[in-house]
Amino acid sequence: MTQINNGSYPVRDYAGFGGMVSEKASESAPCWPPRPTAPAGAPNVVVMLMDDMGYSDISPFGGEIHTPTLEAIAGEGYRLGNYQTPPMCAPARAALLTGLNPHRAGFAYVPHMDPGFPNSAMELPADAPTLAESFRAGGYATFMVGKWHLTVESKMHDGAAKDSWPLQRGFDRYYGCMDGFTSLFHPHRLVRDNGQVVVDEYPEDYYLTDDLTDQALGMIGELRANDPAKPFFLYFAHQAVHGPVQAKERDLETYRGRYDAGWDHIRDERFARQIEIGLFGPDTRCAPRNREAGADVVPWDSLTEAQQRTFARYMEAFAAAVDNVDQNLARLANRLKAMGEYQNTIFVFTSDNGGTSEGGDTGTRSYFSRFGGVRTGLPEDWEPDVPRDPDLIGGPQTYVHYPRGWAYASNTPFRMYKTYTHGGGVRVPMLVSWPAGLPRAADDDGVRHQYAYATDIGATLLRLAGVEPLAERAGIPARPADGVAFDHWLRDASLPTLHTEQYTELNGRRAFIEGGLKAIAPAPNGPGWDEGGWELYDVAADPTETRDLAAERPDAVARLAERWRASAWENQVFPLNDDGSFNRNRPATELALEAPVTLFPGAPTLERYRSAKLVRLRSFTIEVDLHWREGDAGVLLAHGDQGGGYQLRIEDGRLVLAYNQYGAMRHASAPLEPGARSVTVGFTALPGFRWEIGVRVDGRAAFGLDEVTMLIGMAPFAGISVGLDRGGPVDWELYRRHGCFRYRGELSSVRYVPGPKAAYNPEVILELDRQLVSVFD
Repeated sequence: MTQINNGSYPVRDYAGFGGMVSEKASESAPCWPPRPTAPAGAPNVVVMLMDDMGYSDISPFGGEIHTPTLEAIAGEGYRLGNYQTPPMCAPARAALLTGLNPHRAGFAYVPHMDPGFPNSAMELPADAPTLAESFRAGGYATFMVGKWHLTVESKMHDGAAKDSWPLQRGFDRYYGCMDGFTSLFHPHRLVRDNGQVVVDEYPEDYYLTDDLTDQALGMIGELRANDPAKPFFLYFAHQAVHGPVQAKERDLETYRGRYDAGWDHIRDERFARQIEIGLFGPDTRCAPRNREAGADVVPWDSLTEAQQRTFARYMEAFAAAVDNVDQNLARLANRLKAMGEYQNTIFVFTSDNGGTSEGGDTGTRSYFSRFGGVRTGLPEDWEPDVPRDPDLIGGPQTYVHYPRGWAYASNTPFRMYKTYTHGGGVRVPMLVSWPAGLPRAADDDGVRHQYAYATDIGATLLRLAGVEPLAERAGIPARPADGVAFDHWLRDASLPTLHTEQYTELNGRRAFIEGGLKAIAPAPNGPGWDEGGWELYDVAADPTETRDLAAERPDAVARLAERWRASAWENQVFPLNDDGSFNRNRPATELALEAPVTLFPGAPTLERYRSAKLVRLRSFTIEVDLHWREGDAGVLLAHGDQGGGYQLRIEDGRLVLAYNQYGAMRHASAPLEPGARSVTVGFTALPGFRWEIGVRVDGRAAFGLDEVTMLIGMAPFAGISVGLDRGGPVDWELYRRHGCFRYRGELSSVRYVPGPKAAYNPEVILELDRQLVSVFD
């Protein structure tokens, strides 16, 4: 962890929710903000955000994926060829919604950490009005569907304070997933407004992208049924195409065989189209194959035929999921046309960061073993891709992600991927359209090459809509935003950008843009603080970062490195998470989430993170009290889903333990005698990230599994359900037989008792309050 103390490090009270809240502000909060009427004829505003989609994945940016709705929007609007973003989702979303650089907004990273620093508060600051709050104060109805991912995970459970939930940050209505990702066929947890949506069993044809669109249309319809004139702001944040990548069968069929030629061929095709449609000049060079250790891409022709067949399936699923987003956007656009409101609706479509390499070199059919397994100390026999039938790729039974060779194609023509500060991580597609207010001249191709950044979206939309950004929030003066409106060069392509400098940082990787120059420090633990750790590119002439000029222009390197440092201090970037300590350190307040808990049949599913704290990287015991009679059957408890989990059930008179080892199933069982029964399931942590599982009935050993691969990282993902299996089935074959298999019998309770943490559990509990007091003793 790098922290340079120059005496100006900002120290602030982060009590409350992300900032200081005065008594006066709290007293005034119930009547804040005012709700005036929007000006007559004010436009609707739709911001649609994709997850982990690369620069070239949609057809207006050179892709072959069928996206005719986006093509139509681009045809009547504008393509921003040089739009850039933080290289990870939550920082990008925080910047978009607040207009603040991500560290000033409290999101140096994603909210799966809580180290106690202002740059990683993982809650939007109290003095930072969101775009929704400004639109609502301007007389708009404000709706959100989809991925939020702006609440620290320890405050996503049903008993948590909801200060940083969507409704408390400006949205009138919300429906979606608070987490960073979920299954598109069996979402692990959906939230409507401020409460969990309890779904025992999803319909056979359920697909989350369709559901989110249905909900958005419903919100708009309810508004229009009651107020025919009030404009709305809709923030539609897709879960697609974050892993696990999943698609509907009919969409998968559309792309069968389309990617058999491989990622090299697709990248060449896409780049040729990008030149043809004017995104890049004819002299632009496509960046060469990534060769950095852990990021390298092998030639497609070097793969075996079996690898090529399997790897092509991954990209078919990815393309099918993007295609489905376009189909659903068509539903939204057509509804607005039927209402007569399409022409007066501002559309923004973009991605939160570039395509991701988290699928590894071979891709994975067991996303959580690959995604959660990115850590040192794992045993050599750890399986990052549990073998499954390739025909299952993209469907509900597999949690998959594509090999990074496809991310190399997604990010055409740039280098590297999500989390990197090279172009592949930060340059993404961006479309803006407003037929009534931003009409395009007949001789204008709509391509804009000016620089724009995620912080600029809010300022631009508010200006276009004629809405003033809030000057205060809950009685607290609003901190100055960093965003710069760019509506002027949408209207006139000859005008320059006003956003001329921008820092970037993630996990110690740094970059700084000054006009046409970009300096990059790619190594998280490299020298970095002087010109020795930096690359330099003239991105005006070389947008794909192919010619490093650092050795030729050391003066420019030194200047930009110093500008990065100064900007970092201005934006509370320090300390850096360049040693991973942010991921290890947790506040003592989380100890309450590790307390034993008693759960009762039919209760709402225990939230994911609360459930995880009971079992993660530790031993634990489950105590089940029931009275069993002949014929009683069903799931007693379930934790997890097709990505990994465990389940205890009674079926055909047998007590059955099912363990889903990232897609590989293991079972153990024994007959059960009628009567009152106390069942104890003990998980004992073993060396090498293993559990031994023993099941005891009335205190006597009954059966167990000698050794299983431990579920780590984000697995088990669905939370704990009692009396049925919700949120994605642990055991697919049981699900096909019985669905959620609600228990029919007398089940009293299920109690979880956490035990000792494993020696390889890296978590460090920081008792900050006690440490601070000791300073003054």
